[in-house]
Amino acid sequence: MSDATDERAVVLASGGMDSATAAYEAKAQGYDLYLLHTSYGQETEDKERECARRLADETDAADFLHVETGHLARIGGSSLTDDEMDVADADLDADEVPTSYVPFRNANLLAMAVSYAEANDCSAVFIGAHTEDFSGYPDCRPAFFEAFQRVVDTGTRDDTDIEIRAPFADLSKTDIAARGLELSVPYEHTWSCYRAEAPACGTCDACAFRLQAFQNLGERDPIDYEERPEYAESE
Repeated sequence: MSDATDERAVVLASGGMDSATAAYEAKAQGYDLYLLHTSYGQETEDKERECARRLADETDAADFLHVETGHLARIGGSSLTDDEMDVADADLDADEVPTSYVPFRNANLLAMAVSYAEANDCSAVFIGAHTEDFSGYPDCRPAFFEAFQRVVDTGTRDDTDIEIRAPFADLSKTDIAARGLELSVPYEHTWSCYRAEAPACGTCDACAFRLQAFQNLGERDPIDYEERPEYAESE
């Protein structure tokens, strides 16, 4: 049942399954959607932009904003943006920060999203971060979003009330996929692979977590893969 509102929300739309599910979650709660997509020099930026643009159409978004953030590529420090760094194969049990981490990316993206939200009288900003992001990406931790909320409250107009929403913060990738299937998210039009625009490699971290989620649910991921290793969790 929808929790109907007359409010607006910005959704950070990467083109991937988490942000697509977040968009459908916001829509189910009655928000009018304002989708923000950024290209920051990642290997699959054209495919991601195409998927984000299609998400805007599928959700009847009130607006779609694409922003080039090439400064993140020029800063470097990530295998997603630096041609001299290889995207590592998946290691789902690793505790260290992976090479795919883009330094402080979410702070950059959320800052733009809050500007977009304030300019359009939006009351929320949705981001699709989840529990399996926390160990690898420090800017996906709940403490980060709590701190950023304080920045938003301090740095916007006194009559502005914008909530940072991470609806999947306590959920796994499998939980997100299950919720998305309930919401009929068109996952065939989303992209997660760090390496390739078609077919997905199946062996980078993003592909592994995505494939594992569908495999755990006994579902077939609808996008094409170069290979489909078994990542399902053992019972």
